Amino acid sequence: MKVWKGIVVLVALVVINLLMSYIVWRWDMTDDKRYSISAPTKALLQDLDAPLTITLLLDGEMNAGFLRLQKATQELVEELGVYAAGGYQLLGAPEQLTTNGYGNLEPTVVHERTHKGQTAQTIIYPYAIVQYHDRSQVVTLLKNQRGLSGEENLNHSIENLEFAFAEAIRSLTQDTIEKIAFLEGHGELDERDVYDLTQQLAKYYQIDRGTLGTVSGVLDDYKAVIIADPQMPFSETDKYILDQYIMQGGRILWVVNGVRFSDDYLASEGYTPIIALDLNINDMLFRYGVRINHALVQDLQCLPVPVDVSHDPNQPNWQPMPWTFAPLLLTSQVSPITRNVAQVTATMASAIDIVGEDDGIRKEVLLATSSASRLTSAPAKVDLSMGSDSEGFNQAFVPVAVSLEGAFPSIYAHLLPPEEVTLTTPLLRESKPTRQIVVAAGSTIRNDWQQGQPLPLGYDRYTQMQFGNRDFMVNAVLHLTDDQGWLQLRQKEFTLRLINDQRARQTRIVAQVISIVIPLALLAIVGGAMLILRRKRYVK
Repeated sequence: MKVWKGIVVLVALVVINLLMSYIVWRWDMTDDKRYSISAPTKALLQDLDAPLTITLLLDGEMNAGFLRLQKATQELVEELGVYAAGGYQLLGAPEQLTTNGYGNLEPTVVHERTHKGQTAQTIIYPYAIVQYHDRSQVVTLLKNQRGLSGEENLNHSIENLEFAFAEAIRSLTQDTIEKIAFLEGHGELDERDVYDLTQQLAKYYQIDRGTLGTVSGVLDDYKAVIIADPQMPFSETDKYILDQYIMQGGRILWVVNGVRFSDDYLASEGYTPIIALDLNINDMLFRYGVRINHALVQDLQCLPVPVDVSHDPNQPNWQPMPWTFAPLLLTSQVSPITRNVAQVTATMASAIDIVGEDDGIRKEVLLATSSASRLTSAPAKVDLSMGSDSEGFNQAFVPVAVSLEGAFPSIYAHLLPPEEVTLTTPLLRESKPTRQIVVAAGSTIRNDWQQGQPLPLGYDRYTQMQFGNRDFMVNAVLHLTDDQGWLQLRQKEFTLRLINDQRARQTRIVAQVISIVIPLALLAIVGGAMLILRRKRYVK
């Protein structure tokens, strides 16, 4: 009987074990749910038909912060592997990485000061390589945001890990590539000016360029449209096509200025007149929920520019001077579009007013000035010396970029379509739920060139600093085309629990006494007491 009971128990254990191998059950007991994978990511992984190979290049001798990032990455990859239908393989960095590098990946040089006051330098590669079938994608693990401490940047990097890996896997598994378009025909920036952004977006989309023409449904095949710094007015035909595209659920990224100015004149003469820029779209944007002012924002938080202070053309003396017309725009840490994105640099940016608060359209400020800003209305004269005074900067957080989401009313709801338009669909008076983003600064999307090579979007040649323009623009387009909530992964927030290094050094001796001396003393006391008791009991 006992034998049969043992066999039954053994069989039951085997059956339970087999069942548990098909059931994924995990319990995340952390307050911030840092080990939980979102539903879109799980669904993405469960559709895989081949194993993932992930090579973690973050390896070698590192400080505690980067070890924390490495551990978090490994834990996330292991969690992803639980749901990956095709399985996964985690590889370490190749041995030759420290000497030869890995392709074109730029290493990060970490300078640290030891507790002895010496400076230590470490070269690391904060990347992971995700391979699926015969395709691969680089995942950047480290996010550097200007103005934050190293610990805060590492924490933001950990928060961004799931989004970074999910985006890489999604790009590797896409069967169909969605199309987006850069609009032409109104003096918009050409391919050279948006080269870097185009290269970044090409990882996700098929990118076209073209004019609107006269057929109303010409944009129906495009998931989103980018209007990059137009300089000439839109015709009524253009407006109708764009309006009805939005009514059909289309998404538009508007990057438009409120004033006209001359970069060439500013560079050669040191000043430029500014006048109101009328693109004939103010009524559209107002109807959708925003108004672009014919004014430039000035901000005491700004980039410096080289200014000749000698006033002698034969002996120039170039000195860096703050120029308030080149503000460093604050990014919203609430929106997934801009969360953990560094400040965005802009030149000659306009202000945005939010209108129609009760119209059912959700409006969210993405970029804004600092707490010390002001406006200069057109017409006016702007020169490079207008950054030295600090009076009148009493306006705070002026919006420069706004996200719009909801059902938008058509400006042609009570108007006839233009005669030139070839209608392919009936007029729609209200849109399907959709999204738009309005950025009142054409410079935010334009990259510079140096020695025949394009510079990264957001790179400032004078300060040699990289700002968040590229991340912001890529995230803006991803948000417009995102129907599954991928960018919501960027709203993960982990509580930063840091050790105060200075206090730790100051209390080191106390901690050593508590952790070493006191236990040894207690052990000696207890041992001595036990010895005395034994002697009293057994020795006469």
